[in-house]
Order: sequence, then C-alpha cells, then structure tokens
Amino acid sequence: MHEVSIALSLLDIVEKKCREAGYQSIDSVRVKVGKASGILPEAFSSALDVAKKDTLARHAEFMIDLVPLGGFCNGCGREFEMEGSYVLECPKCASLSFKINKGYELEIVDMDVN
Repeated sequence: MHEVSIALSLLDIVEKKCREAGYQSIDSVRVKVGKASGILPEAFSSALDVAKKDTLARHAEFMIDLVPLGGFCNGCGREFEMEGSYVLECPKCASLSFKINKGYELEIVDMDVN
C-alpha cells in the first residue's frame, strides 16, 4: 500500500513549510489527486489520518479533490475528460492520436495554518 509512504511524504512537506513560516499547527490541507495517479483516495485518506497523529497536522482536515483523466485529441482537436483511469481512443472521434494532459496529479493545493 504505497498510499502510506505518500501520506508520510506529504506530511513531511507540509510540516516543513509550516515550520519554515513560523507556524505551530496545520488546520487543513487541500490535495489534488488524479484519477489515473494510482492512488486510491480512500486508502490515502486513511493513511493520512493514521500518519498525522504525532505531527503539526494532528488535528488537520485533509480535503482530497479528484482530478479526472483528460487530454487533447490530435485527430479532432478537442479537449476531453474520462471517468475511467485509462484512454484507448478519443471519446469524441475515436482517434488513436491524443495526448493525456491531466489525471496523474498529486499536488498540495493549499493549507491553513496557525
């Protein structure tokens, strides 16, 4: 379950940034997670809840925003989004020529600190 190591790394990052800015605690953290990132949101959320216990984020709320898989089709020239976590062809024109440009994110968007 790699979500635990990702949660630990994320907590290290937010704690370091919080301390560098002179704050004592973290109230909330918003994270973007792409649907095709390989991260299971429920497992990630559980890992964060367990891992935060002895950190500056022990009382923090972690908000996970899911980012759909999306891309640009070279065939029809349109942007698209998918519900699933993979693309075999453009959902609009069935072209096999496309570029994925979102859905693999793992990004700290913001955090509230005290």
